[in-house]
Amino acid sequence: MKFFHHALGLVASCLTLSVYANETATLSKGEYLTRAADCVACHVVPGGKPFAGGLEFKLPFGSIYSPNITPDKETGIGNWTDDEFVSALQKGVGKDGKHYYPAFPYTSYTLMSREDILAIKGYLFSLEPVKQVPPENTVSFPFNQRWGMMFWNAIFASNERFTPDSKQSAEWNRGAYLVQGPGHCGECHTPRNLFQAMSSGRPLAGAELGNWQAYNISSDVQHGIGAWPEDALVSYLSKGYAPGFGGAGGPMADAVEHSLRYLSPEDLKAIAVYLKSTPAQAEGITRPSMVMNDAALQKGVGLKLFNDTCVACHQLDGSGRQSPAGGLAGLKTVNDPSGKNLIATLIEGHTPKAMRVDQRMPDFAGSYSNEELAAVSTFVLRRFGQSQGQVKPEDIEKSRASALH
Repeated sequence: MKFFHHALGLVASCLTLSVYANETATLSKGEYLTRAADCVACHVVPGGKPFAGGLEFKLPFGSIYSPNITPDKETGIGNWTDDEFVSALQKGVGKDGKHYYPAFPYTSYTLMSREDILAIKGYLFSLEPVKQVPPENTVSFPFNQRWGMMFWNAIFASNERFTPDSKQSAEWNRGAYLVQGPGHCGECHTPRNLFQAMSSGRPLAGAELGNWQAYNISSDVQHGIGAWPEDALVSYLSKGYAPGFGGAGGPMADAVEHSLRYLSPEDLKAIAVYLKSTPAQAEGITRPSMVMNDAALQKGVGLKLFNDTCVACHQLDGSGRQSPAGGLAGLKTVNDPSGKNLIATLIEGHTPKAMRVDQRMPDFAGSYSNEELAAVSTFVLRRFGQSQGQVKPEDIEKSRASALH
């Protein structure tokens, strides 16, 4: 009898350990997918608590604010059922039939399986509840009528799950799933049509994001990432820079900071493999050659400011001092005649906590005038790019105003 009871105790202990192991594995998977989906980037305000929402999204017809997705039962998603959570991510329709605007990337999340979505829900529900109500949306009529989104969804939202391509490798399919689904790369890197839906004929061709330009990441050799070696792409995604190819700034730097650097080397390589296979889109900013323009070394305010402030980290040849993250040569940022991302970087800076101090870029918005920032921007464009771009003081002022709102 004692042996029987002992055996039952062992079985019960094994079952308990098995349940615990399964729960731990599910939470770990949920945390990984939550990071892959970069949920925190949209559901936190600077200095705020993660996932508590309140971030403003400026649309052509007004502003909307991200909701609280912590498990608080009054202001968050603590009372949501599994079906309601899955519906929100796959259909853009949440609790009580509330329709979401496509600023929430459910048009990409729809490709995710119910299992993966519920793993994310499980992780979110394991977090500390935060009681916080986001600001009210300020959307003009008729766009404030959420029920109208059902017609938009019928035209532009597929509500279909990802289907692997049997003609492609498992690695390619994994990359396709991550890029198209949880990673929702197209939401930023694909132009929008008149109805604010992603342009189906120009996938990954690049798009404007407020103060920033999301570059072409299709396989095009001149305009996209077709010329990038796989290891350069992996470096860019995991570290935020690839010497001679690209440096992440603005929203892309945030994606690296909060999401991409947490992905496994295998998943990062899968993403690189898939992106290099996408249809080439021949539009957007081209990558310059590594040849410096010595004629740009003419005397002037731009050269003086660069020598006084920038050369310590970037060097006069753009190779970067102390860290390869400071390299300027070969970057699209310096070949854009409008200088959009260059100006935004000078105004907003880039100081990710995960990077070393020598890989951070301070902002110079309060240090220099519009005229001075325009001069040094023009110098950088002409020294390291081939566009002969020119930045004017009014361009700096416009970027300042956009950064403040």
